[in-house]
Amino acid sequence: MKITIEGASPEFERKLFDLIAGHRHELTVSADTEWTVERAERYLRSLPASARRFAEMVVVGGDGYADADVLRSVLGKLNGPTVALSRALPRGVREGWWPEGTSAPITVVYDPENPSWQKAIAYEMTRANVPVFREALRNLLLSSARPWSGEAPSALDAPTGWAAADDIPRVTDPGNSDFEQGS
Repeated sequence: MKITIEGASPEFERKLFDLIAGHRHELTVSADTEWTVERAERYLRSLPASARRFAEMVVVGGDGYADADVLRSVLGKLNGPTVALSRALPRGVREGWWPEGTSAPITVVYDPENPSWQKAIAYEMTRANVPVFREALRNLLLSSARPWSGEAPSALDAPTGWAAADDIPRVTDPGNSDFEQGS
């Protein structure tokens, strides 16, 4: 018997796997460890800004491949983003976002000419995962975009959350005769 369940909540998935674990001697169980758009979105949302930018550069900027020197020129040291990427995978397993055995979406490429000193020369993503993560990044961008109301706030209005009597720095009109240069 083969059962496919799609769209299950992480809680349902955890309960189902607990039930199956009780009968593991009778069953062969394999979990779907492929990256889906939903999993990729959750992975990307769990990352700090620098690691998400790192992933964007690999997925979008490099079509699944980014030279380490280019990443360093934009992000600086890569220790922070790469550590965040590596910690996101086990955190997702712990939280039930994806099953154990799910592969890291971004992997390091070392210099084959210098195997004794392991300095990253690039980072890559499998061809199959690039469109999945590209769609996830697109969804994240669309979900964070705010709809345009058609009106821009006036620079002379009090900022949202400030009372009219609050001491608010105001925009000075350079055409005003009271405006003095250098003050």
